[in-house]
Amino acid sequence: MLAASADDYEYCRKLIRTGSRTFHAASLLLPAKLRDPAYALYAFCRVSDDAVDAPDAHRNAIAVLTDRLDRAYAGRPLPLPCDRAFADTVSRFSIPRALPEALLEGMEWDLEGRQCPSLSDLQAYSARVAGTVGAMMTVLMGVREPAVLARACDLGVAMQFTNIARDVGEDARNGRLYLPHDWLREAGIDPAIWLADPRFTPELAGVVRRLLDEADQLYRRAITGISGLPASCRPAIRAACDLYAEIGREVERAKFDSISRRAVVPPVRKVRVVGRSLGGTLLGRTLDYAPPLDETRFLVEASLRQWAPARSSPLVPWWHFGERWTWVIDLLIALESRHQRL
Repeated sequence: MLAASADDYEYCRKLIRTGSRTFHAASLLLPAKLRDPAYALYAFCRVSDDAVDAPDAHRNAIAVLTDRLDRAYAGRPLPLPCDRAFADTVSRFSIPRALPEALLEGMEWDLEGRQCPSLSDLQAYSARVAGTVGAMMTVLMGVREPAVLARACDLGVAMQFTNIARDVGEDARNGRLYLPHDWLREAGIDPAIWLADPRFTPELAGVVRRLLDEADQLYRRAITGISGLPASCRPAIRAACDLYAEIGREVERAKFDSISRRAVVPPVRKVRVVGRSLGGTLLGRTLDYAPPLDETRFLVEASLRQWAPARSSPLVPWWHFGERWTWVIDLLIALESRHQRL
């Protein structure tokens, strides 16, 4: 197997830094020994997503990505930074292959132009493109408790719902519509006609609000799963949860108009959100043992198969994360200063 180097992981870190400022800020709260593996997982997801979203993408893109996945799991990754880092990570942390496979399946659905007739269809899609990330991150942290995995998948689905609510206009201009069609019809909107000429209306606002309500229910349940994670990992996941939920609040402040503009949380508000997350992490919540969504159950079951302990030393205790928290706050303040200069 081609060994992953520090440069390979640094390449992955740069991908996340430029691709998702929210995730990057939250990731800085992870213990150092989990930060690079988390970047490797993200890099594979990001590279896969970019390949599928390319203007000239076609079904062959999935075949190419599947081949890269095959090579990574066989210990013979392509000589590319993210492939080497990904192969190293899935081997060291025993990430079940079924999880990234499900991610590619969701991306294939995008290439096929598959629609979401109902909420269940949207949950099935979100389980694949985002719930998989929640499950992989939980396994990365060494947790295989079914209820914790279920809540991690809830969080992934909630985040995807938030993304969809924020990107309705952008997706529509790219010929995509993820809002449940039965909801649109109930609001008096014909999906095909609207997609041909996407415009903001009060009726559409009601559908976007309905989706964010569903996301909020999942966020509330997902937060309880944080108590089942290693203490040193909880601040990062709580921060990611709260920062993503705040995107939904920004859509709400725009009266659910995600056609005319794309909601962005100002850095100064991110600072406040991260500060509140600290208190929420320390207080904690009792784990909700509710079963997983029907659409994410297969991810939980896949995560429980072929389990092997991660070959790593104990994580840093939770009381040592104060310096990392200050680092993230300083980063967000710096971003705000830069934002004001532009």
